[in-house]
Amino acid sequence: MAKPSHASNPSDNPALQPASHTSRFVQGGKLKLHYLDYGTEGGKPMLCVHGGAAHGHWFDFIASAFTPEYHVRALDLRGHGDSDRADPPEYDYRDYASDVANFVEALDLRDFTLVGHSMGGIVSVVYAAMKPERLGRVVIVDSRMHMSVESIERLRAFGTRPSSTYATQEELVQRYRLEPPGTMIAAPEVIRHVALNSGRRLDDGTWTHKFDRSLYSTFERIDATPCWDSIRVPALIVRGERSERVDDETFEEIRRRAPQVELAQVAHSDHHITLDNPAGFVEAVRTFLAQC
Repeated sequence: MAKPSHASNPSDNPALQPASHTSRFVQGGKLKLHYLDYGTEGGKPMLCVHGGAAHGHWFDFIASAFTPEYHVRALDLRGHGDSDRADPPEYDYRDYASDVANFVEALDLRDFTLVGHSMGGIVSVVYAAMKPERLGRVVIVDSRMHMSVESIERLRAFGTRPSSTYATQEELVQRYRLEPPGTMIAAPEVIRHVALNSGRRLDDGTWTHKFDRSLYSTFERIDATPCWDSIRVPALIVRGERSERVDDETFEEIRRRAPQVELAQVAHSDHHITLDNPAGFVEAVRTFLAQC
């Protein structure tokens, strides 16, 4: 069922280097949204959307593979990265999808490729169902279409606890871990790079994570599967070889609703595919885009 990516083991690849980028801001409704602009000006637009508690730098190790043909940008959703926090908290999927819509309209993106990982994949599905007129194609990366009540309760409890602080940035980097537990298989230099971009310095000189913890205190349970009834653009679902978030049954249900959807499995990867096996991810997406 899944189209193989034929990717080599990441350990066989040369040293991974993050793509160069420009840090930019745009006004998205009431909030100022931050994004990474990797270039290339005049290329076909590609917009990347990260997962929960993450940020645009999740795409640093795949962006340069697309910039010869695409103008690649990675958005920080509200409450994440260097984008504004919502006060009072407004962090449901429709809010995040409105960030994408405001960003797309502000930059006048048309016939663009939308790439969403994890929570960002659900945001992308919601956006694609709500605002299909500018979208050209969509890539959903290891996103669980619905979460259990128990998982939601754990996230909400996490959101009510105070944020962790660290005496120095290096302490934050050394203690940084990818979630969920057991998915931290990316190369050490990749995880360090992500960690260095995950913290902010407080007024007292200590460091904490950039994401707004309160975004989890009201975390909503959503079943995104019905959204696929409204999605007609070419679509690819990418899953990690070691991940269980997109099983065959889930994919078949999606495909009953949207027959054009394809599935690719990336070897040597778990949930964080763009970090675990960037080359495998790029190969899978390039193969899909070449057919669109």
